[in-house]
Amino acid sequence: MPTQMQSELAEVRRLEAVSFRSWPASSVDYDGTWAIRLTAGHPSKRINSVNALDRADHSDLERRISRAARRFHSFGRPLVFRQSPLAPPELDNILDARGWRRFDETIVMTRDLRDADLSETFDQVPLKDVGRWIDQCIVMKSFDGAVKPGLSEIIGNVQGEVGLFLSEDDVGKPLAAAMAVRFGDLVGLFEVVANPQLLRKGYGRRIMRTAMLWGQENGATRAWLQVVAANEPAIGLYESEGFHQAYRYSYRIAPEGYQG
Repeated sequence: MPTQMQSELAEVRRLEAVSFRSWPASSVDYDGTWAIRLTAGHPSKRINSVNALDRADHSDLERRISRAARRFHSFGRPLVFRQSPLAPPELDNILDARGWRRFDETIVMTRDLRDADLSETFDQVPLKDVGRWIDQCIVMKSFDGAVKPGLSEIIGNVQGEVGLFLSEDDVGKPLAAAMAVRFGDLVGLFEVVANPQLLRKGYGRRIMRTAMLWGQENGATRAWLQVVAANEPAIGLYESEGFHQAYRYSYRIAPEGYQG
C-alpha cells in the first residue's frame, strides 16, 4: 500500500508533467532528474528554470548547480531553480546556506469537474486566431507586446488540446480571456485575465467557467491551475469556484554577483 506521502508525490508528479507539456520550453536538458528548461523567446520563469524531479536525487549538488549556472549563462538567462515538493530538501538546504532568495511562491489548485454545475455557462467555440487572442491579452496587460512572437511559438508547441477563449464587447473591446489545455481527464487553465478597466463585473469568472465547460465536454474530469500565493483576489475567485490547494512551489535565485 502506498503511503500518504507517496500518493501526494504521485499527484504532484502528474501535474508537473502536464504543466511542462502545457507550457513547453524550447530547450530541455537533463542532469540526472533535473529538468533544465530554457526558452530564448520568452522570459517566463516556468520555462527558464531548473526543476528537480526526484527527492532522492541529491548527489554532487554543488557541482551540478555550477553546471546549471554555466548553461543559463550561455543562454543569457539568470539561473533560477523552481522548487516543487519533488525537489530534494538537501538542495534547498544548500540554496539557503548560499543566500539564494526565495520568491513568487505559487499555489497549484485543482477541482473535480464531475460535480461542477456548468449548465448556465456560455458554451463558446475556442478561438482559432492565436495572434488576435494574444493581441487582446496585451491590451488587457496580461502580456507585454515584446513577447508576442515567443508566446505564439509556445502555444504552437503545446502538446495537448488547446482552447483559447476571448470575450469582447460590441466594438471589439476585450472583456476577458483564458487559455485551456486538455490532456486526457485533466484540463489546465492558464492566463485567466479580465480587463483591468472592468474589474468586479464577473467577466473573469465567466470566461473561466467557459474554459472549464469546454474541458468537461471534451472528457476532462478535473481542472487545475496555478496562481501566485500573494494574489488573494484570484485565490478567492478560484476557491469560490471549488478549487483547492494541491501543492505549492517557489522560485530560488542566486545572490547578486553569483558566478557558479
